[in-house]
Amino acid sequence: MRLFIRLIWGLILTGCAVAAASEPAPHHVSLQKTDTGWVLLRGGAPYVVKGAGGDHSLEALAAAGANSIRLWDFANARPIMDEAHRLGLSVTLGIWLGHERHGFNYSDEAAVAEQLERVRAAVLEYRDHPALLIWGLGNEMEGFEAGDNPSVWQAVNDAAKLIKSLDPHHPVMTVTAELGGERIRFVHEVCDAIDIHGVNSYGGATSVGNRIAAAGGEKPYLVTEYGPYGTWESPNTAWGSPIEPTSSQKAASYRAAYVANLPTHQPASLGSYAFTWGAKMEATETWFGMWLRDGTRLGAVDALTDLWGGKAPPDLAPSIEPIVLSDGGEHDPGDVIDVTVNVEDEEDERLRLEWRLLPESGEWLTGGDVRPILAPIDDALVTKSATGATVRMPEVPGHYRLFVTAYDSAGGAATANVPLKVRGEPRTRFPVTVYHEDIGGMRWVPSGWMGETEALALDNVDTAYDGLKSLRVRFEGRAWAGIAWQHPANDWGDQPGGFDLSGAKALELWARGEYGGESVTFGVGILESDKPYPDSGKRQSKPIELTSEWQRYTVPLRGLDLDTIKTGFVITVTGRTTPVTFYLDKIRFID
Repeated sequence: MRLFIRLIWGLILTGCAVAAASEPAPHHVSLQKTDTGWVLLRGGAPYVVKGAGGDHSLEALAAAGANSIRLWDFANARPIMDEAHRLGLSVTLGIWLGHERHGFNYSDEAAVAEQLERVRAAVLEYRDHPALLIWGLGNEMEGFEAGDNPSVWQAVNDAAKLIKSLDPHHPVMTVTAELGGERIRFVHEVCDAIDIHGVNSYGGATSVGNRIAAAGGEKPYLVTEYGPYGTWESPNTAWGSPIEPTSSQKAASYRAAYVANLPTHQPASLGSYAFTWGAKMEATETWFGMWLRDGTRLGAVDALTDLWGGKAPPDLAPSIEPIVLSDGGEHDPGDVIDVTVNVEDEEDERLRLEWRLLPESGEWLTGGDVRPILAPIDDALVTKSATGATVRMPEVPGHYRLFVTAYDSAGGAATANVPLKVRGEPRTRFPVTVYHEDIGGMRWVPSGWMGETEALALDNVDTAYDGLKSLRVRFEGRAWAGIAWQHPANDWGDQPGGFDLSGAKALELWARGEYGGESVTFGVGILESDKPYPDSGKRQSKPIELTSEWQRYTVPLRGLDLDTIKTGFVITVTGRTTPVTFYLDKIRFID
C-alpha cells in the first residue's frame, strides 16, 4: 500500500514538474510568427512595447502608461533595472558596440574579441534580471553611410550567437540608423542570429514597416527611436540653419509615429520607443527632448500619455505657433528687431514667457553625441511681453537662434525658436574643445594610431585636472608611438573634413605623468600637402618632460594657417625600459 501511495505521489509530482516545465517563466520572452504577423510573448502573454528611452523619471514614465524603457548600454544599469521592475516596466537592455567614427576598427581582431568579451559579461550579469525584455545589441554601429561593412555585421552576428548561447530566453535585437543602404539585407538575410530589427527613424517613422516589407524583410521590428524630424531632414534657412519645429508640432509627430507602428497597423511591429524621455543638447537644447532640463513637461508627454493609456494630467501643456519675424532673419550688427508669437493654454491660465538669444551650435549632424550647453547672450532682449519681444542683434557676425519658452503653473511648457543671422564674416567662437569630460562627442576622434601601436593604450579614467575624468595614455614599447585626433575618423588625408580655427592663438591642455620624467610631444596638424585633403597648417612642441603634478602646456599657433585643421591634436611618446603612463585633460583651442 505504501509503495502504491509513493508511486501515485511520484506520478503527481512528475506531472506537476512537466506542467511547470511546459509553462514559460513569468519573465521569459519569445517571438511567435502567426498567420497575421509577429507577436512578442512575455511569460506566455502577448506584449506590445509602449516605451521610451532617456534619463528622466521612471515614475513619470510608468504614470504616463508606458510599459518599457530602452537603455543604450548596460554600464550602471542595475539600479535602473531594479527601479523599472519595481514600477512594472520592462527593459530593453543595450550592449554598446563600437563605432568606426569614434575610432573603433572592426578589422582589428583583438579589439573585436575584447568587445565580444564585454558582450559576454553583460549577458552573464543581467540575463536573470526580471525586468529584462530584449537584448539591444549595438546602436547605429554600422555608421551613417551605406552600412555595408561586412566586418561590422560579422561582429554583430557573432555577438548575437554568443548571447543566444548564454541566454535562450530573451530575443536579440540590433538597431540601425534608419533603413537606407544595405541595412535591411544585412539584418534580415545575413545576420541569422538577430531576431528583431530595431530602427531609429524620425521623419520616416510612419513608413518603417512598409519599407521593410517592400525590401523583403521578414523579421519583426521595433521603432527604437522616434520623435520630430531630425536636423538632417528639416528645411533650412538661406544660410543653412535647420528650422526646428515647435513643441506642438513635435507632439503631433510623436502621435503619428506611435499610431503608425501599432501592431494593428503593421503586423511585423512589436511596438516602439519614443526619444527622448528627458532633455538633451543635440543641435539645440530643445530639438529632441520631451522634457526641459528643469523637469518641465512638454506637449509630447501629454500626447503619449493619451496614447499609452496613462493618467492624463489635469492641466495640459500650452500650445505654441512658430515665432514670426517683423523683417526677415538676416540683419546687420546691432540691429533691433521685433518678433511675435502666439501661445494658447487650454485651461486659459496666464502663461510666463522666457526669451533667450543664443549662438548657434553649428553642429547639426553629431550622430547622437551630446554637445555642451550654450550660454545666452547678455542684454540681447530689449523688451519682453506675453506676445512678443524686441531683440538687439549682437555686434559679432555669425548665426544665432532666438528661443521662447511658455510656462504654465502646472509643470507644463511649450517651446519655439527661430534662426537668425548677423551679416559679416562669421568668426569661430573660442574655446574650441578637443577633449573634456563635459563634451559627450568629440569633433576630432583619436583614431590615428602610429608607431608601436600594439604597445599603446588610451583610456578614460577616474582622475582629472578639471572634473572627474581624464585621458590616460600608456605605452609599453621601447621606440615610439603616437595618436592623432582626426576628422573624419580613420582618415589620413583622403577625405574632406576638418574645422576652421582661424583666430586661435594657442592649443592649451593640462597633463601630468604617472611618476614624472615621461617624454612626450604635443601638436596640431600632421597631414602634408601631398595628400588630397591636408591640414592647412601644422605645429609641434619640443619634447616635454612631464611632472607628476598637473601642469598647463600650450602650443602657440600665431601665424599658422588654421582654416582647415583635420588633425586637431597629436601626441607622440618616447619609450623607455619601463612603461610610460601619463594623463591629459581639458584640451582646447583658445584665442
